[in-house]
Amino acid sequence: MHRVVVTGIGVVSPVGLKLEDFWKALVEGRSGIGPLTLVSTGRLNGCIVAEVKSFDPAAHFTDKQAHLMDRFAQFAVVAARSAVSDAELQISDRLALEIATVVGSGTGGHSTLDDSYLKVYGQGAARVHPLTIPRLMINAGASHVSMDLGLKGPTWAVATACASGTHAIGQAFHMVRSGQAPVALAGGAEACLTFGSIKGWEALRVLSRDTCRPFSKTRSGMVLGEGAAMLVLETREHALARGARIYAEVRGFGMSADAAEVTAADPAGEARAIEAALKDAKLGAENVDYVNAHGTGTEMNDRIEALAIYNVFGNRAAELPVSSSKGVLGHSLGGSGALEFAATVLALHTQTIPPTANFEAPDPACMLDCVPNVARQTPIGIAMSSSFAFGGLNAVLVAGRA
Repeated sequence: MHRVVVTGIGVVSPVGLKLEDFWKALVEGRSGIGPLTLVSTGRLNGCIVAEVKSFDPAAHFTDKQAHLMDRFAQFAVVAARSAVSDAELQISDRLALEIATVVGSGTGGHSTLDDSYLKVYGQGAARVHPLTIPRLMINAGASHVSMDLGLKGPTWAVATACASGTHAIGQAFHMVRSGQAPVALAGGAEACLTFGSIKGWEALRVLSRDTCRPFSKTRSGMVLGEGAAMLVLETREHALARGARIYAEVRGFGMSADAAEVTAADPAGEARAIEAALKDAKLGAENVDYVNAHGTGTEMNDRIEALAIYNVFGNRAAELPVSSSKGVLGHSLGGSGALEFAATVLALHTQTIPPTANFEAPDPACMLDCVPNVARQTPIGIAMSSSFAFGGLNAVLVAGRA
């Protein structure tokens, strides 16, 4: 079994496309949440989102390339390019045959789907764009990353709603650890800020009308976001042999299914995923120094997650630093776990815990150390990143200081 390390990170986020901008905003608790501008809001209920405002396809693709890709796939490719550049990874013809590519997405090409439905059902069009199917398929992100970078090893997509990015990184981690691939490019991407998608989320009555306040007593719901993160994972031997900078070591990955309700989370299922990740890492709960929580900002989900943390960590849960990145990034569904694991890796690398932004008052049902509003410099040896998805699908990654 090989030790697996993170050597490159690339992001497309509501607070910037550069890694330093992304991390600076997280540490400062500077939110990327604001009014929706991507689509008309005339028939939406006061929509607040976390948009990637600085993304210009023309800056990254030719017209022909951009024409082939939905917005989510463009995000995936740009994040992947950035991750490879950040890792200073030279992809030889031989290495290209071995690199694994795993990309998670919860909804795939939602912009393409929305546009097609508008034309067919709303405008009575007889035909849609000839590339509608290749653009909307959930594996389009993984496929375009593979084609863009010439990666010919094992390549596939993961679709587990809000846990997609975490599942993708976890599966890539297991491949590299087992020796199936010396290097993997893994993460998640989502671009779900369309009229149809937002209408669907409105129907669930979980969206906030002002901002996301994870674990705060005054929280009013989740905020939809978009974005992508891709990470370069490689065996420690491979990284050291090429003199790579190592951000952190991936130590374990755990999964579980609630097998209960499609939208209501189960603390027992979440706890099992946490315990599975710790077991995989050969660590105990007492070894964890920081948790980057799923922390959606909905009343019920935050309480259930807090209960799951108490189920695993016992009385220590009240003192364990637990913060959510969604007050800054919103909830990018299949992209969220990848963005949050990137934040977790950077927390280990810089020994800095990013705060829970927008926190106002503690909830007696979520008595956690939420690192409210102000980042914390503290020794972090082991950190955890959790994602808990609709359908009761849970995924947890554990990483350690390099």
